[in-house]
Amino acid sequence: MIDDNPSVYKLVSCVGWTTADELYSCSEDHQILRWNLLTSETSLVVKLQEDLFPIDLHWFPKTVGGKKQSQAEIFVLTSTDGKFHLVSKTGRIEKSVEAHKGAVLAGRWNYDGTALITAGEDGQIKIWSKSGMLRSTLAQQGSPVYSVAWGPDSDRILYTSGRLLIIKPLQPSAKVLQWKAHDGIILKVDWNSVNYLILSSGEDCKYKVWDSYGRLLYTSSSHDYPVTSVSWSPDGEVFAMGSFNTLRLCDKTGIGTQTLS
Repeated sequence: MIDDNPSVYKLVSCVGWTTADELYSCSEDHQILRWNLLTSETSLVVKLQEDLFPIDLHWFPKTVGGKKQSQAEIFVLTSTDGKFHLVSKTGRIEKSVEAHKGAVLAGRWNYDGTALITAGEDGQIKIWSKSGMLRSTLAQQGSPVYSVAWGPDSDRILYTSGRLLIIKPLQPSAKVLQWKAHDGIILKVDWNSVNYLILSSGEDCKYKVWDSYGRLLYTSSSHDYPVTSVSWSPDGEVFAMGSFNTLRLCDKTGIGTQTLS
């Protein structure tokens, strides 16, 4: 249990890993916290401005092909104001980009750091350059897209559509895979490039683990509140799940191993 410094006081809206031992979280109290899993220490990175409500965060990949990336010290933070923000490790906002009508519900770098994908309340999925220039609109849904993730080879994307999960190849002629995954709206997904496993969580207060073909491997018991965030550690050995006043680590099979708050 990590409980000495700042804690998660409200809904945990998003979690993101820098390494297998360091985790960042954002919540409705506008705080970005850093969790050191080796020392069990928690620290406040920054208190965001009161009118910025974070929804999702994702770190720029640290290494590509074994080479350290110069942009590895930034993350993308999406928010309710229709923008995504490029933020330094110290919490400084380096750039803000108008991206969607309504909230930007998800933002993810691809695995080689050459592109960023966002999904919005407007039902659109867009691909951006790493500097924030719009490249294309990949999909248009009739309802909000709450979460999106790149496939392990960055040649497919996984996104939500109500209770459905959809895997869409970037190649237009390739087959789309979709399946009903939850009994409520799906709020968050993640797809790991090491173990190839998919995470999903939703308003049915459960999180689930799937293989890349949509086959169910694990489903959690029902929690007291919707599970609003799930995120793989870079090595694929554990993942974090967040809910109201809750941040917990689970092993790759889905079993909870450590409660952080």
